[in-house]
Formats: sequence, C-alpha cells, structure tokens
Amino acid sequence: MAAGSGGSGGSGGGPGPGPGGGGGPGGSGPGPGSGGGPGSGGELHPRTGRLVSLSACGRTARRQQPGQEFNHGLVLSREPLRDGRIFTVRIDRKVNSWSGSIEIGVTALDPSVLDFPSSATGLKGGSWVVSGCSVLRDGRSVLEEYGQDLDQLGEGDRVGVERTAGGELRLWVNGRDCGVAATGLPARVWAVVDLYGKCTQITVLPPEPGFSPPTPIPTPPLEPSAPAEDSALAEQGTSGDEAFMVSPAQARPETFPNSLESHNEFASMELSEVVSNAILSAYNGGLLNVNLSSPPAGEAPGPSGTATSPILTSNDALLFHEKCGTLIKLSNNNKTAERRRPLDEFNNGVVMTNRPLRDNEMFEIRIDKLVDKWSGSIEIGVTTHNPNNLEYPATMTNLQSGTIMMSGCGILTNGKGTRREYCEFSLDELQEGDHIGLTRKSNSALHFFINGIDQGVATPLTPPVVYGVVDLYGMAVKVTIVHNNNHSDRLRRNNAILRALSPEGALRRAAPAAQAEPERLLFHPNCGQKAAITHEGRTALRPHATDDFNHGVVLSSRALRDGEVFQVRIDKMVDKWAGSIEIGVTTHNPAYLQLPSTMTNLRSGTWMMTGNGVMHNGTTILDEYGHNLDRLKAGDTVGVVRREDGTLHFFVNGMTQGPAAWNVPPGVYAVVDLYGQAAQATIVDDVEVPQVPEPLPEGNNQVSPSSPSSGAGGSDLRFHQLHGSNAVITNGGRTALRHNCRSEFNDAIVISNRALRDGELFEIVIQKMVDRWSGSIEAGVTAIRPEDLEFPNTMTDIDYDTWMLSGTAIMQDGNTMRNNYGCDLDALGTGARIGMMRTAKGDLHYFINGQDQGAACSGLPPEVYAVVDLYGQCVQVSITNATGPMDNSLATSNTATEKSFPLHSPAAGVAHRFHSACGKNITLEEDGTRAVRAAGYAHGLVFSTKELKTEEVFEVKVEELDEKWAGSLRLGLTTLAPGEMGPGAGSGPGLPPSLPELRTKTTWMVSSCEVRRDGQLQRMNYGRNLERLGVGSRVGIRRGADDTMHVLVDGEDMGPAATGIAKSVWAVLDLYGPVRSVSIVSSTRLDEPEGTQPPSPSSDTGSEGEEEDEGEEHSLEGQNQVAVMPTALEFLENHGKNILLSNGNRTATRVASYNQGIVVINQPLVPQLLVQVRIDFLNRQWTSSLVLGVITCPPERLNFPASACALKRAAWLLRGRGVFHNGLKICEKFGPNLDTCPEGTILGLRLDSSGGLHLHINGMDQGVAVPDVPQPCHALVDLYGQCEQVTIVTPEPGAASGKSAGTQGDMEKADMVDGIKESVCWGPPPTASPLKSCEYHALCSRFQELLLLPEDYFMPPPKRSLCYCESCRKLRGDEAHRRRGEPPREYALPFGWCRFNLRVNPRLEAGTLTKKWHMAYHGSNVAAVRRVLDRGELGAGTASILSCRPLKGEPGLGFEEPGENCAPPREQQPPPVLLSPSLQYAGAEALASKVQFRDPKSQQTHQAQVAFQVCVRPGSYTPGPPSAALREPLDPHFSPAELEWVTKEKGATLLYALLVRVE
Repeated sequence: MAAGSGGSGGSGGGPGPGPGGGGGPGGSGPGPGSGGGPGSGGELHPRTGRLVSLSACGRTARRQQPGQEFNHGLVLSREPLRDGRIFTVRIDRKVNSWSGSIEIGVTALDPSVLDFPSSATGLKGGSWVVSGCSVLRDGRSVLEEYGQDLDQLGEGDRVGVERTAGGELRLWVNGRDCGVAATGLPARVWAVVDLYGKCTQITVLPPEPGFSPPTPIPTPPLEPSAPAEDSALAEQGTSGDEAFMVSPAQARPETFPNSLESHNEFASMELSEVVSNAILSAYNGGLLNVNLSSPPAGEAPGPSGTATSPILTSNDALLFHEKCGTLIKLSNNNKTAERRRPLDEFNNGVVMTNRPLRDNEMFEIRIDKLVDKWSGSIEIGVTTHNPNNLEYPATMTNLQSGTIMMSGCGILTNGKGTRREYCEFSLDELQEGDHIGLTRKSNSALHFFINGIDQGVATPLTPPVVYGVVDLYGMAVKVTIVHNNNHSDRLRRNNAILRALSPEGALRRAAPAAQAEPERLLFHPNCGQKAAITHEGRTALRPHATDDFNHGVVLSSRALRDGEVFQVRIDKMVDKWAGSIEIGVTTHNPAYLQLPSTMTNLRSGTWMMTGNGVMHNGTTILDEYGHNLDRLKAGDTVGVVRREDGTLHFFVNGMTQGPAAWNVPPGVYAVVDLYGQAAQATIVDDVEVPQVPEPLPEGNNQVSPSSPSSGAGGSDLRFHQLHGSNAVITNGGRTALRHNCRSEFNDAIVISNRALRDGELFEIVIQKMVDRWSGSIEAGVTAIRPEDLEFPNTMTDIDYDTWMLSGTAIMQDGNTMRNNYGCDLDALGTGARIGMMRTAKGDLHYFINGQDQGAACSGLPPEVYAVVDLYGQCVQVSITNATGPMDNSLATSNTATEKSFPLHSPAAGVAHRFHSACGKNITLEEDGTRAVRAAGYAHGLVFSTKELKTEEVFEVKVEELDEKWAGSLRLGLTTLAPGEMGPGAGSGPGLPPSLPELRTKTTWMVSSCEVRRDGQLQRMNYGRNLERLGVGSRVGIRRGADDTMHVLVDGEDMGPAATGIAKSVWAVLDLYGPVRSVSIVSSTRLDEPEGTQPPSPSSDTGSEGEEEDEGEEHSLEGQNQVAVMPTALEFLENHGKNILLSNGNRTATRVASYNQGIVVINQPLVPQLLVQVRIDFLNRQWTSSLVLGVITCPPERLNFPASACALKRAAWLLRGRGVFHNGLKICEKFGPNLDTCPEGTILGLRLDSSGGLHLHINGMDQGVAVPDVPQPCHALVDLYGQCEQVTIVTPEPGAASGKSAGTQGDMEKADMVDGIKESVCWGPPPTASPLKSCEYHALCSRFQELLLLPEDYFMPPPKRSLCYCESCRKLRGDEAHRRRGEPPREYALPFGWCRFNLRVNPRLEAGTLTKKWHMAYHGSNVAAVRRVLDRGELGAGTASILSCRPLKGEPGLGFEEPGENCAPPREQQPPPVLLSPSLQYAGAEALASKVQFRDPKSQQTHQAQVAFQVCVRPGSYTPGPPSAALREPLDPHFSPAELEWVTKEKGATLLYALLVRVE
C-alpha cells in the first residue's frame, strides 16, 4: 500500500490550514465559525490532517498539494457514529501520481484531542481501518482479502462504514454491504477517512435511505460575561500559518462575545493572538486578513478587533532561509529542515530564518525526527549574521561573534559558555514532538521556551536585529517551524511541562480543561505497536509475545491521584526472552505520546522499576532497590503509587519496596512495559495502600544503599545544581552519579546546596562502584560558594579554603596535613555511609557508618559547604536521612554509641588485676587495678594476672595524659606468661622498654592504627586511631572464639585486628607516650557450677594438661558452642528462576532446562560449622554437574545469572576440579571432580578459624580450597547440568571438629568398602589417621611403619601420603600421565602404589622440584631404603638395588660397598643410575624386588615392593631402551627407545617420595 515515490510527510498533527477550524470548547460541538450551527448539517470534524481543507459547510474535504504529497489527509466525523447509521462519502477526485487510495474506518480516539498521524494506518488506541482489501487494527493487519478493493474505486463511487448495535464494523460500497469487518468495537467511535494516495477529495453524503440523521443539538449563544477560556479554546483547529481565504458561503453565528478577558495562562503578547483567532473562528463567512503580530507603535486595532497594520504576505511569514548548511534539505514551503545522511554525519546542519525576528515575535520549532547514534542534540538561538552573507560553519557554536545559542541546558555566547545551568530542561533530552521556541522581548531580553514554558531570561542584552538559527546537530535530524499563533499546538503537549525535576516546574504547567475523570483505572487505548487492550481496557497483552520482546508499552487512561495505587497482575509469561515486566510513572499524556519500544528509552519525565533497580529518564538511579521483577511468575502482582509528599513507592505482591524516587510531580500516568517474558497483565482493583514503615529514630539510621530516605520533614540538604562536568544530579537533588563511569574517573565533584550548620551531619551512602580504577570517593568541606567555584578535575586540586579526606590522608588546600586518619575511604564499599560535620568549636569530624572517627582538623570558618568527589571507583551516592541537625555538644571520643558494649564495672572479688611483673617505670596502685607510669615515656608494660578466656574483655580507662609526649597507648595479646620475665613489680629486668620490642614469645599488638605481630607490621588503618584517646576514654582487648583479636574503643568493637591467636594468651598494655595512667574497668567472669551452665551441643572438658592434639580437638569443640546457627538452615527464597523449593525450603529442585539453578543458604557460614547438602537426583542427559562455593555479597537481592560461573563479584566457587574466583580459575586439580559425584554424595563447606574455606565430601575434609575468605559469606549451590535436586543435611554435633571424622570415615568405609564404583573422592582429614581413609592405603601405611624409618624424613600429615589404588585414583579423577619440567616431559602416575612424600631439601627452590626438573621412578628394595634416605640421593653404592642382588662382594660387580661413613675412592667412577618415567617398568620385579611381610592387624601374609619417585635434572640423563629383561609387558604409552634413563652425574637426582606397593 505504499504511496509510491516522492512526498515525505512529517508526523504532523496540528490543525490544518483550511477554514472551519474552531468549534466549541474541546472542538466537539458546534461553535462560532464551526459551520455547525443549527441547520448546518456539517459532518466532518474541523480538526483534520495537516494538508486537508474543508468546504461546503464541512461536508467536503480536499487534500492540498496532491502532486507533491500523498498523505496527511485524515478527516473524522464530527460526532460519534450512532448504531445502525451508515457514514457514507463519495470520491470526488483522484489523481494518478500515486499508488494506494481512500482508506476508511472507525476510531475510538476523540478528534478534538487527537494528534493526527500522517495516515490512517498510523492510528492506535482502538482504530479499525479498511485499506485496499485488508482490515487493520491499530496498524496491524487482522483480516486479509476482505470485501471490495478500495484502491479500485473510481470518482463517483460511494463507500461507507457502520457500527451495528452488536459492536460490529460493516463496510458499504455503492450501497452494498461487504459483511462484518471487525467485532468488539467500543460504544463510542468516530468515522475516519484518509484521503490517501490517489484519492484527493471526498464529500459526505446524506444518510442512506432508511436511516434518520440525528437532530443537531443547538448551542446557546455566548453570554457577554463568557470567560476567556472559551475564546481561547475556540482557536483549536486553525493553523494560522497564513492569511485565510474564507468561503463566503459559510454560516455566521448570531452573536459574538463582546468581552474577552486575558487569561492568566497567556502572556500579554499572546492576547492579540487569542482575539485574532477568536475573530477568525467567529467570522468564517467573510474575507478577513489578519496580522497576527503585534501592531507597530502608534497604531491601534480597529473597532472590530482587527489590526490595522499591513496584511502579511507569504514572504513575511517566518520560514527557513534558502541558504543553509551543506547537508540540509528544505521542504514544506521551507518550513521543514532535515539533515541528510543522519547516520553518517552529525553536523553541517545549520538553518536560519528568512528574515530578522521582530520584537516579542515567537520563533518556535517542533522536533520531528531524532536518531540514537550520536551524543548531543539540537541547538537553537539567534545571530546578527545575515544568512545571505554568512559562510555557514559546521556548527553554530564555532561562530566567534554575534551569536547566542542554547546548547544542552546552558547558554553559549560567541561559542563560549556564559550560563552553565540556564534551565532545568536539557535540549539533549527532548523527544520527537517537543517544541522549542525563543523570542526577543522589546526590552532586549532573550527568552527561550520549551513546550510553551518560559525558561526565563537567557541574556538581558540582545542586539536589535537578529535572525533565528537552528543547528540540527547530533541526534536532531528534522524540525518544522510552528507559528506562534498556534497556541493550541503547544497546549496539546502540556504534559511535557511536568518534566521539570523541581516542584516549582510542575506548578508552571497549563491547567487542563476541567472534565470529570473516570473513577476506574483503565489502560489507555493508545498503546505500543505490538500491544493490545482487551476486556474493556482492563487487560493489556502482547498477542505475538513469542515473536517480539518489546513495543509492549501501555499507560493508564488517566493520571494517578495522590496515594492511589496502580497495580497489575501478571497473567501470562513466555520463556523465550530475558527480562520481564517493568512498571513506573510518566508525566507524558498517553493520548499524545509517541510510544517508544521500551519505556526506559524515554529520557524525560519517566520513573521506571526494571529488574531490581530504578531508572529515571533512562538513567539508573538505584541499584538493587527491591525484589527483582525479572523473577516474577504468572499470578504475581506489581504496583506503584505516588504519595502526597512526592515520593514514589513500588509494590511486589502487596509488599512495599520502599521509596524509589522523590519530588515526583503530581498528575503522573502509570506505565506498564510488557517486556521480554511478560506477555499479559490485568489491572487489579480495590488495592489498599500498604503502610510504609516510619523512619528509624535518630541514631539508628541503618540506611540501605538502594533506598535513601526521603527525609520528609527532615533536612533540606541537597546537592547543588552546579557540579562537575561528568556529574549528574537526580532524584530531586538527593542522588549524584558520574556519567561514563568506565571511561571517565574524575570531573564529578558535587557540593551541598547550602552551608552546613554547626553540629549538622551531612551523610551520604555509596550506592554504586566500579572496579576499573584505583582510588575512590573523596569527601570534605569548602568555604567556597558553589556559584564561585570553578569545578576542577578533583577537589584536591583546589588550593584555598578546602579540607578533604582522601584515602586516609587529611588534606588542606591540596596539601597533606596528616596521614593515617582513623578511616580509609578507599577501603569502603557499596552500602558504606560517610558523614561530615563541623562542630561548634570549628572542628571537622568524619562519621563512617554512623561512628565518629574523631576530629580530622580544626579551625574551620563558620560557613562551609559539604563537598563530595565521585572519584575513581565511586560512581553513585545518595544523601541519607541521617543528614540533619545533631547534638551540638559533640564529645571528643568518650561517648558510647548505640553499638557500645555494656560497661564492665568492677565487682568485689572478680575485678581484673594487673600482674605484679611490669615495666620498671610502672607503679601499681589500688590493689593492682590502677597502673601509673612514674617517669619517662617508656618502660610502661603491664599484663593481666590471668589468661584471657574466650570472648572475655580486658578493658581499661585512661586516667591521666602527659601531653609533652607523642605516640599512643599500645595494647594486645601475648603468649608470654608475665612471671617469666621478672619476679616483681618494677624489677623485671627482662622486659623491653616498649611493646613492639617484646619478641621472646608471640605477641600481637595495636599501636595507633597499626597492627603488628612480634614487631612486624601486619595491617594499617585499623579501627580508631589510639593517638586520639582522651581522659575518660575506654579501650579494651578481647580474644574471640574464632581465634581473632578484637580491640574495643569506648565499648565499640573495631573488628578483628588479627587472626590465628593462640589459645593461652595474656592481655598486655604499654603505657607509652602521652598515656600516663590507666585503671581497669572490666571484670572476669566467675566459673559457674556445671549444673548451672546453659545446655550446649558439646561440653569443653579439656584441661591444660592434655596433649596438644587433644587440646586442639577440645578447642574446636568449644568453638562449636558459639557456632550454633540461631535458626534452621534452609535455602533463600531468592534463587534461580528454574528452582522449586520444598521440604520447608530445605530441598531445591531444578524443574527445567540445565541452568538457572542457583540457590543460597539463608544463614551466613559460621567458623567451624559444617554446612552440607546431599545430591538427591542426577539427570545423565546433561554434562557437568553441581557447583559449590560461597558469595560475600548480600544474597537477598542478588540478581542471579544463568550459572554461578557468571558471578563476577565476591564469589569463590568449586567447579569440577578447579577453584574459581569471580569467574577466573585460580587453582587447578583441587580435590575430587565434582562432576563425577554420584547420587547420595554429601558435600559440605566449612570455614576454619583463620577464614580458610574447606571442602568436605562424605565427611572427609579435602583441605583448604580458598584461604582468607571475607566474612560474612553465604554457601551457594548451583544445580547445573546433571544435578537436579539437593537437600540440606543437618551436621552431627562435633562433625566439624574432627572428633567424629574417624567415625564418619569408618561408617562410609563399611558402607562402600567393596570398591567405590562412583567417583567420590576420599582424602584423610587433617585430624584423622590415614589408616581410616582406604584399606589399601592403611595396609601400605602399616608396611611403611614396619620399615622403622625416621619420621623426620617424611612430610607431616595431611600431606604425608597419597593413595593411588584403583578406587582412590578414580575417585579423584586422576589422569594416567602428566607433563613436567623444562622442556616438558611426560611421566606416568604411580597407579597401584601408595606414595609417602619426603621432606624437600630446604636449600632448594620449590620451582626446581615442581616445574623445571623432570619426574621419574627408581626401583629399589627394602634393605636399601634407609641407606638411600640417609644419603638424600641416589648414587654410589646403590647399584645393587637396580639388580636386586646382595649388597656385598657380588662377583662380577667390580666393587665393594664402602662403609656407611666412607666416600668411594676418587679413582672409582660411580655406577650409572637407572630411572624410568614409567613405574610399570621401574617397579617390575627385576628392578624392585618383592619381600614378604605379615600384616600386624589382619595377620595375613602379603608381598611388598618399594621404589622412589625422584626429580631428575634435564640434560643429566640419556634415554635408551630397557636393559633389564622383564616378564611384564612394557608401558605402551612410552616409546621403548626412551623407556630407560641413565645418569652418572652426582646430584642429578633428588628424592621426592617413597612408593610402596602391597599384594
């Protein structure tokens, strides 16, 4: 149905230039000049397509310029169709220039407010059109080969449409019924006719015989006191582009209003336009030429209201000048400008007006087309340059003289920025259909207008003669001049006024005409291209959801009231796409909105919740806001509400997700985007607004990083509108973010909107970070006003009146004042809160997560602004509700916070005491509870009298300071018993002068903010700086149950300072520097009788006299007491979309596909507590299997990917035999192959006391997979591939301690001793004997013990031995051969043998053994093993081993075995050493003799062999064929020519392991 070549119409929609425009209010009834008075019988609505002119009392419509344009010929019936009445038109004229012809149908869209598209097929929102022989609904074909082909009709043919009482659409051609074209029509529809293609003129015919025309309703004459709005609305339908030639045959009204009062919504200069248009509407019957510009000075309008100025000719109308940019194409009588090749070129698109602008004359354009390829967009302004003489630049901002341009939201004069933030709108964010205008006032001030809103004075002095200029730059491709008298065209887009971010902007919008809004919320009939509205507007769907994933946007039929919840239920979903439903609000009126493919593409006036984030104007403002919408299922509900305070809240299944945005203007429409998986949704009625939790009281502001409080009723602190070039302020000034965060790392400084008051906290929360850069957020204060600040790249570049915290450094005016401040901003992550406060004393304090870090600097001026630099890794922050006034009497550091531990008051008989052994300058007072340093600044060590118990706090209070000394109090834990260094107070000659020098026993200490062990620095920037302690400050030390050391300052735990603390430790303090005396404020816990102790899973029955291994065992049991989970373990409700939970959320089943099966344990891992899952079911049709691991990010709102391997943040995973961190493999061949675990396998994870992550399989500890895992962390299981179901298994008490490991191993062995056929790995736990791992392993171990070899030759457990029997090696998934050395060379693994690892020579580098040297085997016999181990290498004297002959005096050998401590004679050459890369050859009986032995356990007789695994230096040996005659077959994997290696070089071999084989 293409209209052939030529003619490109814009998406017009304003009233056409023909007569008959106007009508009554809203254009829906007859009024002055409408031709619809009594007896007029007019049938066509005065509002038409852009190229249509009406005549014959509104019955005849003609498309102008039929030779140049083929569309923009829409006309509609004046009144809705009555049931059973045929609306018939006659084709009067056709041309042959085009293809296609008349199109006819009905639409539910009211023509009085319709934004006319270029053709009828562009009508949406409930439109049925017959085109050719097809029936289209909302532009999509629903019926082919229907009726008669309308393209074949000729001049004089008649065509009509009828809506029947049953809601059917029927087409009539020349009086013949063509049958039902569509069903389900709404009750109120208008006839629509498109003068398309060949059809250029039609006439409405009287009703067909048998039907009575409706009686027209007379319109009462306007009273003299009629309000001006009626006159203003009467202008709708007139274009006013040119002087009108009105047909004298048109009827005139009987009366005309004699009073036109100015309406407050129109500027004074527009009143003459209203009057002129009202006159045109009233007096359509005569020839009337009207000058719509302001009359010249000295002239006045005539008595009739017409201007006496000269009649405007077409040359006087504002058009684009014919001379324009090189890529510009002009059309539409030079009213439309378009940039050619918009996808290839972004500039050379300058156009100017054909004449200078008059004073108060509006130059206004409409954006017709944009492209998404470029950045930047349209620019508009004025210039003094005459277009006839101007050499057009590539862009107008290149002109260096006489030019004022608006670019973005700023003003550029002669190419230089003169106003950075001129208005709240940005031209770069405008959409197609938006209007931009400008006018030069008579007072020389230049004003810009956006969608009819005056943006204020851009510049007060504008030259008197200026031309309008438009630069179609970047995204802007096509614009059309809109003449300023067409005020209704601007009112048509009044919804865009609401796009201003501030509430004041919303107040400036034009008030819509008063009309009764429908009570019930429905979907608006104007919806996305691939969407449809059914069930009387209650249901929206994508009929072809499996073919398309977008173009499913639907809006509410009316604006939401304050507090009104718009909620929809998801009815249907498809599995084909990613993503799902999105919901939100927009200021755009759905009747005029050109719907995008997805709402997140709109860059103005729109707030959407997508996934689990919130976007504003296409930019993410909140990450991880609430429940992930992509995980919803059919039947779930989502909702949105705007509250009276301007906050926007979203709801998922009736649960509020918290405030998502602030300062949302009133009158917003609800939006639902049926995107991706979401295929159908229905509005849910009778929704009660859930109560929103009240804000937490001051001092307990635990603000989520994704939901900053609105602060309603609290502080008015916001970010200032002036900011760095890469910063963006959103969310009503409460959120700041850095654009292009992966390509830009600076130029993102933001500043508070006003100065801070004394004692007022300005707090922000970090919401988003990237890992691309080094460095992070910087925060501080400045005395520079925002208006005076020239924003630098970073705030530390400012060299005056600025104080900043960068990392741990306090900087003033760009210079470092002090280092090692109490906190490190570079170490903060997402969710951390940072606050700044100026106290009444002029000190600057920083707060981290609500905790005061102490005075950073002093002497601040009274008025300072908070400043934040979104630098490096920090991308987005929001102001929290903790911002606001606080107690001005801020204490130094001795005020307990809400997280403080209770004070430990001394009690009689149980108070802690200092030990009598102390530093020589120490004096103990008050029964050993007070220590005073009598002289000097050192020799102030004091100890606790007893060892600290687990979780016991030893706390002191600072009593006295000596300010003449520098440094700080030092405290820590030591394994040194105080009595070992000296017998009495002051007489400990062995004690060093300071704590860092105490190194006789292991000592952990904190000094200032540094952590040291035995004097060696372990950590910096720990906790609060102890140098800032004052009189009255409390500081304590605690040994945690997880073997960690904690320091407490004023009752607040600073977190773990060190790990791996010994069991028996004493508290130690060093009264160093300024701290002169302290007193104990803590007490020891009394040991309760056993009967009064609370029940626990296990009892700590260990004693000091037990052996070390038993003590360790009981220690683990004691830790288990604090590791009990407060609640039962279960899987979180947040999981992969293919997961179904059952059995009280303890069983997870993957119900579809092979992925999307991630589940997470609800409780974080507790040290020493074993968390286990059992594999219930495997599906062998897939490959691979489950993945096990931990994540350290909060899992409740995590958006899980399809598989765990796609987790790129804070994830450690065990997959197959590898260990992965954030998707990268960090370890190969760890433990078993998880892909081969059979059903019934129990897999477990455990954190040890030092943070190491252990893997357990069927109760067997496989060792540390990942050291130093951050805490808290959650166990994660990915039901991937074969694994389709797992269940949480409750661990037995003590299972993690190793006490029951042996029992567990015996039980598993008893169950599976007959050869484990499935691939489950077994390995000896660290505390279990290797005899319990495998029977063959145990048998070989008993034989090795019979050799009576020194234990020092072997590695200690658990690395002592490894079994290569058939079961063990299969369970581990060992490959038969490996490569090693430089250059790499293959060797065979010792299958069938058991390996006992030997200690590595400490003088050798580890890389020498493991990487650079080759691996080989050497057969030996039992008699020679001890001798070889004593020598440490193979060499002289071991030849007999290779031949298995007697060691002494064998004839034919030519030498005798030297004495044990004798070296061979110098002249004697050592015999060659025979090696082989294959143990099948080296372990043959000819080279490794067998010996019989009786198993002491079973008393059975076995044969055993021994061999050595050795490292061989490359190049030191010669490969060759085997020299021994063997009965066994050779290893087929190796070439016979290289099966035997011979070396004579001393030191060429290094012993690696002893191998044992038992038959």
